[in-house]
Amino acid sequence: MKIALGCDHGGYAMKEDIKKQLEGLGHEVKDCGTYSTERCEYGIVVCTTGIGISIAANKVKGIRCAHCADTLEAQLCRQHNNANMMAIGAGFTGPKLAAAMVETFLSTATPAASR
Repeated sequence: MKIALGCDHGGYAMKEDIKKQLEGLGHEVKDCGTYSTERCEYGIVVCTTGIGISIAANKVKGIRCAHCADTLEAQLCRQHNNANMMAIGAGFTGPKLAAAMVETFLSTATPAASR
């Protein structure tokens, strides 16, 4: 069976243990990172609509994930909501727009009061 496995910096050690277990059982593991205990600052997640993955991400303590459909939303979610994760809908967003949204999200500063 093919299994995707991912984590943040705090879950790295456990992810590595689970990866060894799955491989030992004969499963093919797709390691989606992270690849160290270095702290992650931002995240970008993708599903068909972007909605389900944003709901799932926001269940995690400390995550402020915004579903974005354009560059203005990518900018405003950082400026006004201090989002640290962006969700994109692959079924509705073309690759050029997605690239522009990622660039905008990562280059937009958060409000000084939120830092």
